[in-house]
Amino acid sequence: MTDHDDVRHLLAAWAFGALGPAEERAVPLHLAVCEDCAAEAERLRATVRLLDGPPLDEPPSALDAFLSGALRARPAPPRVARHAAPYAAAVAGLGALLPEMAGRWSTPVVHDWDVHATVAHLLAADEHLALRLGIDARVPGARIDEDADWAEAWERRTAEVIAHEYGRTPEETVVDWSAQAAALLGTPYARDPELAAGTTLLMGIRLPVTEHFLARAFEAWIHTDDIGRALGLAVPPPPGEYLGQLVRLAVRVLGTVLGAGAPPVLFAVRGGEEWVLGSQSDPVSAELTLDAVDFCLLVGGRYAPDTVPRETTGDAAAVRNVLERAASLSWL
Repeated sequence: MTDHDDVRHLLAAWAFGALGPAEERAVPLHLAVCEDCAAEAERLRATVRLLDGPPLDEPPSALDAFLSGALRARPAPPRVARHAAPYAAAVAGLGALLPEMAGRWSTPVVHDWDVHATVAHLLAADEHLALRLGIDARVPGARIDEDADWAEAWERRTAEVIAHEYGRTPEETVVDWSAQAAALLGTPYARDPELAAGTTLLMGIRLPVTEHFLARAFEAWIHTDDIGRALGLAVPPPPGEYLGQLVRLAVRVLGTVLGAGAPPVLFAVRGGEEWVLGSQSDPVSAELTLDAVDFCLLVGGRYAPDTVPRETTGDAAAVRNVLERAASLSWL
């Protein structure tokens, strides 16, 4: 009989139909006698069914329309809470691009990464939250010590995972990334906002688990957009509600980084909310308005402070301080 721990490690891949024939036969035999594994397997299969999209069998001329519809109209999984829904949508968005990557894995994307390395980076990036939530790492090697220089450790772990994945096929990397994402969405933390309200330290920032799920959504969407641009495909931004959640997360972190001593700037998202960043006791010294997507791309490191489209009035130095701090948040 297959060992219990062996089967538990195989469940995510089984849910995606990614096992070999021998393992595919062994898992159901174990599930028939193990209630715990059977329950976990059902949760993972339900998550995968919700993330699965229709096949890309439309003609090439319809591809952009399909991507737009798939990413905008796909409903959030009903068993996933509001804080995890943007991550589920971002995972589904990258999944919608996967068929277009065949034969194009070596296409340069961002930094010195090609498409294969970019997916491997996402595998590494999601790993830190997965470990905090009790999910085993899928790539052997060192773990990030949050008490050390997290940025250096983050880069080192990404390089380690990319090197490991270059020794495997892109399809194998995708299976592990998808399985890890499904496992994250299958945890109680993705379904229970009260449980996910607890804080944990990741990327040098202590935030509630709810907000770390949003950070995972932010990164998955940014890199899906990177891959889309590299392949010549237009990837639409997250739906309005999810985009708003990402913007509010970025504003909260930016406000913390600026601190209470910074010259106060009235920051507004075009057509949306507004906040006073910096001092809350002094008169506003400037106003800054950005498009929501442009703001996210600035925070994601895809715009330089002096090139992001913006509308401003008042103290130019105060505005520049906000833009430079926003750009400095990028870990992508």
